[in-house]
Amino acid sequence: MRVVVQNDKSRALIPKVALRCAAAALATTALVSGCSAPGSDSAARSAPGHGGPADQQARLAAEHARLAAAARHWNLDTVPLRPPAPPAVKPKITARAGFEVEGQEEENLPPVFTTVPTRRKVVFLTIDDGAEKDPAFLRMMSDLKIPYTAFLSNYLVKDDYGYFRRMQSEGHTLNNHTLTHPYLPGLSYEEQKDEICGMQAIMKRQFGKAPTVFRPPYGNYNGDTLRAAKSCGIKYAPIWDEEVFVDHWEYREDDRNLHPGDIVLTHFRGRSDWDGTMVDDMRRFLNKVTREGYAVARLEDYL
Repeated sequence: MRVVVQNDKSRALIPKVALRCAAAALATTALVSGCSAPGSDSAARSAPGHGGPADQQARLAAEHARLAAAARHWNLDTVPLRPPAPPAVKPKITARAGFEVEGQEEENLPPVFTTVPTRRKVVFLTIDDGAEKDPAFLRMMSDLKIPYTAFLSNYLVKDDYGYFRRMQSEGHTLNNHTLTHPYLPGLSYEEQKDEICGMQAIMKRQFGKAPTVFRPPYGNYNGDTLRAAKSCGIKYAPIWDEEVFVDHWEYREDDRNLHPGDIVLTHFRGRSDWDGTMVDDMRRFLNKVTREGYAVARLEDYL
């Protein structure tokens, strides 16, 4: 049986309002209040407080100012770029060439992929295992509104499910990374199924939902892994194209570049494992992807 093995190495100008007010001396007041001729609905809609263009522009300006302040607070080089709206038509996800297993298409097995097919300059941040539970990381990502996907292993998260419930409550997706993070190709089909389905049951009990996305530990899998995953309700098995650490990046591709739709991996790690914190790790990630013109999008919006 073919085994696929990965390396295991541990991003206010107010619009003009056509208003004619009776007294020129009241022109300024008229602009602020949205004064208009009697019966003019369009002027009322354009006025502040009525949800018109002026309100929208003001909200955008206020949000940008808030994000700029957050970027300064977390010592980023600049404000992270905002991702585009999710695609109206989701891209077709298939297994990356060379990452298929026997029976991949015939059995409709979950595809293993490293990049989502898109021309948009977006990347997807994924974070594995759950060992480090840094509250500053949660604050940073909430302040900056950066989406990410967590792949959780129960033996590392069971001491504090509440940390990940808070993460989930802020809109981030929690996915399956097995019960104990084993080398799956070394296990039987039934053992692999226990690891994956067992984690599905725990996630449904603790977080209210069994996910449809699964990442095999170390990126290593075989046909039994994907068959077991499918039997547990898994539809996708993304791995990664780049990995970011506190002090460096690692790349799957020889060009050592980011590409539209790339999945980026990092880990829940802190000073006990790295020469820095998760906040330091995210600062490196966000500075690079922003500098290169990429926004961070939500992976599940493209699946």
